[in-house]
Amino acid sequence: MALFTFLVEDNKTIRDNLIPALEDLVGAQVVGCAESENEAAAWLASHTGDWQLMVVDIFLKQGSGLGVLRTCRQRSASQRAVVLSNYVNADIRARCTALGADAVFDKSRELEAFFDYCNDASSSAAMKE
Repeated sequence: MALFTFLVEDNKTIRDNLIPALEDLVGAQVVGCAESENEAAAWLASHTGDWQLMVVDIFLKQGSGLGVLRTCRQRSASQRAVVLSNYVNADIRARCTALGADAVFDKSRELEAFFDYCNDASSSAAMKE
């Protein structure tokens, strides 16, 4: 069973590389994408139960990934929100975690750990079905 994934990333090149990587390495099915905080909030509001994993960047065309995390704080226990950003430090990790992020990864140094996390999420989702 595919891991239904919502991607919040404003960089087209990263999206174009991340989507096939998630599909190939994790068995994810990307069910939606957003480039801004407002676009992500609207998608999340109209697709409440349609995703199992949300991957969000901190810097977006409008707003921020922190605002997106704030928007989906009331998600179900089976839905995971993960930050994948080039701008990760101790303060950002703490802020993301405080806003409900299940994990925070640096795009440039922690991609392997990110994909391992996604595979664990995929396995957990499959067991709940």
